[in-house]
Amino acid sequence: MSILSASTMQGTSVKGPTGDSLGDIKDLMIDLTTGRVAYAVVSFGGLLGIGSKLFAVPLQALKQDAADKSFVLDTTKEALENAHGFDEDHWPDFADRSWQTAVHEHYKTAPYWG
Repeated sequence: MSILSASTMQGTSVKGPTGDSLGDIKDLMIDLTTGRVAYAVVSFGGLLGIGSKLFAVPLQALKQDAADKSFVLDTTKEALENAHGFDEDHWPDFADRSWQTAVHEHYKTAPYWG
């Protein structure tokens, strides 16, 4: 079991299974009802954070690589570029169950609430 502070996770690199950079963790979304971290918000693309696209990734879709001090997400850069994301000024309604279900289906993870 690993326990990390939220501030430690913020800014941590996210890589694909072949080691290609997919972005970094910008924020964590906490379900206050369950007390669980539901999603990591991954920032991808842009220059110095400007123009980057954000993605909500179920926490269980990220695998820690302690040796590399990064997280691995089982997807490709191309798949992420074409995935539904959001920008800094237009965050989705993280409490919307239909939106949550679609995110979990995309990353092939079981919903954290069930």
